[in-house]
Parts: sequence; C-alpha cells; structure tokens
Amino acid sequence: MKTASKHAGESIIKMTELVLPNDTNVYGNLMGGRLMYWMDIAAALSAQKHANAPVVTASVDNISFEAPILLGNMVYIEAKVSRAFTTSMEVHLRVWGEDLKRQHKYKSNEAYYTFVALNAEGKPSPVPQLIVETEDERRLYDGALRRRQLRLILGGKMAPNDAEELKAFFTEK
Repeated sequence: MKTASKHAGESIIKMTELVLPNDTNVYGNLMGGRLMYWMDIAAALSAQKHANAPVVTASVDNISFEAPILLGNMVYIEAKVSRAFTTSMEVHLRVWGEDLKRQHKYKSNEAYYTFVALNAEGKPSPVPQLIVETEDERRLYDGALRRRQLRLILGGKMAPNDAEELKAFFTEK
C-alpha cells in the first residue's frame, strides 16, 4: 500500500514540563529517567502524527546530556520526524531547560528515537515518506540512514559489510 508523503514540519511536537521535587535526584537535578520518559512521549506523538497510526518505540540512542535541569526549572522538548523508512521513523529531539527566575534558557540534550507504525492487527504498517524543506531538516535526513545502519549493526540485525553507508568505518582500504 502506497502512502502519501508528508512534510517534516507536520510532525513537530512541543512539550513543556515543570521540574517538581518528585522528578529530581538528591542533587536537585531532574532525573535522567524522568526526562527520557517525557522525551519518549513527545517522540511517540511526533511519530504517530506522521504515521497516522499507533506506534511503538523500537530504539533509543545517542542521548547526550549537556547540562542538568534543576528543580523548579521548565523543560521544553521539541520532537520532529527526521526520516521515514518503510514502516519505521527516526525522531530527533532537542531539549532545553529554563531558569524562570533568572530568565535563562539553555540546551540540555538531544536524542534520536526510532518508532515502528502498527496496523489494526499490531503488525508493522507502511508510513508516509518525509519531505524535508529546511537546511536543518536536510542535514538530519541525510544522516539518518547512517544512524539507522549503525543501530542495526549494534543490535546484531545487520552485518557491518552490508552497511553501505558505513563501509568506510568497518573495512580496510
């Protein structure tokens, strides 16, 4: 079944949370697991919006924490599909914290999540291809195939020699 293409911008999800005491560790920082939970929700909504179907998380990778988010700070999460494959989608997330007292907004982290769309029987379902328009969308789209092949190699689902986009990393010249 052929699905129509959709613009990357149509999948944008913006989520805001307030860091409360139950969300923090003993240092008053937002717990990484809580942030990952919120990120999974935002990413799933983005993928579902693109696929027009229920989705499940297939992988989470490259979560790079740059700065802690403190108790009382706001958390802003932006999720957008960066590439669609046959039944799966890579979603790129950016996270910022904001100290409202000091009116200081700062980047906290970035990540890539992968989702698979499911049909009514719970089987993988085709997703619309992605139309990219901005330079940032093009950069993320172009890198997504390499990231996908690396995920498949690390997960034991692809042999390094089969990763056309990554051969230079795994073969000698």
